[in-house]
Amino acid sequence: MTGIIGAMEKEMHRVIEAMTEVECQTVAGITFHRGLLCGKPVVAAISGIGKVFAALCTQSMILLYHPDCIVNIGIAGSLSGSLAIGGLALADRLVQHDMDTTPIGDPPGLISGLNLVHLPCDRERLVRWERTAEALGVPSEIGTIASGDCFMSDPARKEWIGRTFGAIACEMEGAAVGQVCFVNDVPCNVMRVISDRGGEDSGREYAENAERTSAFAFTALCAYLTLD
Repeated sequence: MTGIIGAMEKEMHRVIEAMTEVECQTVAGITFHRGLLCGKPVVAAISGIGKVFAALCTQSMILLYHPDCIVNIGIAGSLSGSLAIGGLALADRLVQHDMDTTPIGDPPGLISGLNLVHLPCDRERLVRWERTAEALGVPSEIGTIASGDCFMSDPARKEWIGRTFGAIACEMEGAAVGQVCFVNDVPCNVMRVISDRGGEDSGREYAENAERTSAFAFTALCAYLTLD
């Protein structure tokens, strides 16, 4: 069974509406929907925005449903000059760009207790996501996706994240999902459709593109689940 997590209703309502044979359970204010999507067994949830909600949702999903893997879908800001609005960012690793214990000598992004900056994503399923993008004929890029509890609109911060972590996209949940999956030994992937360019115009671009790119995230997910 595949676990599907998205932060916002706009990113997930198509998933939930398309599911069949659904059973629901609400825990800690998060409603989990278990059923079939495109004929495949899934459990889906809207986590809420930010790393804490994402972590809460991921741990609850693992304990309640024991998914074979978890995928975090949704939209994101681009940090890559070659990844335009509407393209797919496919994570091979994840980083929390706002983790900062550099004053005590640690590198930026280091997760204390794990001694990691970058969290790995599942390689086998990443290949399937790459094939999905090819089948859809949509531009995609594989690389680091950076997460933090802020909406990216500062060009200087955007440049720093891209340079420091080699990140191609930024959002607010993926690395939290990845950290919880890592400590629970559950395979994880993050797929994001680019809604904005993460710079000073990102608020306007997000408003213009959020619905369209969220809809395409659902299209990509269905294509992934049914890929031969």
